[in-house]
Amino acid sequence: MKLGHHRRVRFVDSLRCRKLICYPVNQTGDNTPKSSSKKTVAIIPARYASTRLPGKALIEINGKPMVCWVAERAQAARNVDRVIVATDSQEIVEAVSSRGIEVRLTDANHTSGTDRVAEVAATMPDAEIIVNVQGDEPLIAPETIEKAVDTMASEMSVNGGAGIVTTCEPIASLDELLNFNLVKVVIDDDGNAVYFSRSPIPFPADATKRHGGAPEAALIAEPELFKIFRKHTGLYVYRRDVLLEFTRWPPAKLEMIEALEQLRALAHGVKIKVVEACSSSIGVDTAEDLELLKAQMAQTA
Repeated sequence: MKLGHHRRVRFVDSLRCRKLICYPVNQTGDNTPKSSSKKTVAIIPARYASTRLPGKALIEINGKPMVCWVAERAQAARNVDRVIVATDSQEIVEAVSSRGIEVRLTDANHTSGTDRVAEVAATMPDAEIIVNVQGDEPLIAPETIEKAVDTMASEMSVNGGAGIVTTCEPIASLDELLNFNLVKVVIDDDGNAVYFSRSPIPFPADATKRHGGAPEAALIAEPELFKIFRKHTGLYVYRRDVLLEFTRWPPAKLEMIEALEQLRALAHGVKIKVVEACSSSIGVDTAEDLELLKAQMAQTA
């Protein structure tokens, strides 16, 4: 299917079965700085040997590698000055650069995408804000990126502001809440992260008592309880100095227990501001996710 600027592509959120509409972003290959009060660079980590879906970054969606879809979404954000794909694969380098997108070949031994992002950020002393955009979310909204970057710029203008800004989405079903692959975040009254967990937190104690001690029964009987839960989504915006320091710290105890590296930042007293995503994004983690995405796109061809 050829996509023009006048065409809309419809998708379905595989988790909530909600219809989504995506206006394709024109690929210009232009990384000309846009208006921004602070130099902002979006870096997309793309590892070839993905555990659950090897070669995921290069899987074609409507004739375009997945990572290139992500890069174009980041390029469309009005307050991002530069977009770079950071990878361990020469094959990814060639595929990305052939589409006019900036790409860097990084160390093959990084244990996380954050380390890969930090390697590139370390070579850019003029960058003040670093955006880590996950390479497996081809439908991430440019408006969500813009909102997170604007929030970071505001945080940097005050004493004691956040060192990291991240995003969240509502949780709409019991299956989502109980899925340990979906990370939950507890947010305080000021919009800062208190804790991240794979468990369904915070625990609705009073409602659970009302329904015989079973939280699942409470949620089924009182679906409005879902409003207290938030799913963490994987967009991170860092102050550059915080990112570089973060990658020098050893893993924290809670980080190793939950297998969530953002807990390292909380363990070191870094404030993490959480903002609501502007729209739901589909993360392609498995072959099933990919097939659902392709099927929905085929229906609109």
